[in-house]
Amino acid sequence: MSEKQVSDVEGGRNSQAMTQAELQEAYYQMVLIRRFEERAGQLYGMGLIGGFCHLYIGQEAVVVGIQMELKDGDKIITSYRDHGQMLAAGMTPRGVMAELTGREGGYSHGKGGSMHMFSREKNFYGGHGIVGAQVSLGIGLAFANKYRGTDEVSVTYYGEGASNQGQVYESFNLAALHKLPCIFVLENNHYGMGTSVERASASRELWRNGEPWGIPGFHVDGMDVEAVRNAARDAVAHCRAGRGPVLLEVDTYRYRGHSMSDPAKYRQRSEVEEMRRNHDPIERARKELLAMGTTEDELKAIDTKVKAIVTDASDFAQTSPEPDPSELWTDVLVES
Repeated sequence: MSEKQVSDVEGGRNSQAMTQAELQEAYYQMVLIRRFEERAGQLYGMGLIGGFCHLYIGQEAVVVGIQMELKDGDKIITSYRDHGQMLAAGMTPRGVMAELTGREGGYSHGKGGSMHMFSREKNFYGGHGIVGAQVSLGIGLAFANKYRGTDEVSVTYYGEGASNQGQVYESFNLAALHKLPCIFVLENNHYGMGTSVERASASRELWRNGEPWGIPGFHVDGMDVEAVRNAARDAVAHCRAGRGPVLLEVDTYRYRGHSMSDPAKYRQRSEVEEMRRNHDPIERARKELLAMGTTEDELKAIDTKVKAIVTDASDFAQTSPEPDPSELWTDVLVES
């Protein structure tokens, strides 16, 4: 990968088709995220989830494709639209859903909610509510990897709405200066809250934002899990080889509003319907699996398995006890 190379929208330079087993696993992971988020939306509507809740519906191929190229020890950090990253990283649906409902059984014992839960065991470092703030933390994780002499990488997710924040460019500078093993994943879902990227960014080629610091960029079809995985393979290899950071602009789309309180009146319903009809990542994977010889019964079995997992998570999140008041005083200070 040259210092200023961009891939086409079909994926990375070293394109490699998924096996049937790999695509089935990717399909399962995407369906799990989709059904989990749909159920989270229902619980929010029932008043069982408080605060903000940002759903990942439509963007599932991004995290699933990238996660397929990561290994144990690689670090992940993201913004407030974080449920997909958590599930892809292996955090349990029970623990995530219980955190959404503010219960003791949640990953942050009910204190973090949708935007602020973490799992050191799964190397997931949040979930951050301030736009773009996680990017500078992400290069800190990458610095730790390099300082310890490992070949682990840091994957730092942010959206196009955060792409023009000053701290993002400061992070580019430091990551390039120290050749940090950081993959900047810019999830371009085309709307920063209610503002389209065309109205907010003078540049339409966001993958080039790192060029002044010599950071190579890829533009990837984020509605195609195989394309995302191929680009991730290039990016991970680049970082593990000690060649510094990489920027992936992953072109994706969110079907729901910015958050549960957003009616999304800034776009036409026909726009969303067209994306669902012609570009849905799960439906694309489903068609490819059928062409490979996977049967309808096998796909239905995956759907049934996912439904049972999500139902169990929902039940657990509603029956797990609320945190003891003493939890107010825990996790405030870490003593060395």
